[in-house]
Amino acid sequence: MTSNAGLPKPRPLHELCGVHDFLDDVRLRPGMYVRGRSVLHLQSILYGYSVACEIHGAPAAKDFDHFGPFSEWLWPRLGMQYASPLGWAVEIERAAEAAGGQPLDMFFDLLDEFRAAQAPTANQAAR
Repeated sequence: MTSNAGLPKPRPLHELCGVHDFLDDVRLRPGMYVRGRSVLHLQSILYGYSVACEIHGAPAAKDFDHFGPFSEWLWPRLGMQYASPLGWAVEIERAAEAAGGQPLDMFFDLLDEFRAAQAPTANQAAR
């Protein structure tokens, strides 16, 4: 039997404070949120999240919009000179297939890199 000691525990939705908290929870339980572990399904969820923020007057979650910060960061990371009209989810699925990996796992690896790349910017803005 595998021990879950030391692993983060999922939180109730009302305790999450933004799209990145939500994605951390999705990472813990991808099968609960993302049908077939599809990055395209995840992108749809994030679009719905962004729309809900707009409707309810919450701060907009724009990081994962079609031409948002994640996309702009992703294109050079994937060796693409121009933005893909197909969007970040399709390109991650293509890259994972070419590498023989799982697309959702690749998304979370890329998300970690994106967050690390954004951290200095966030720290500078806080000053």
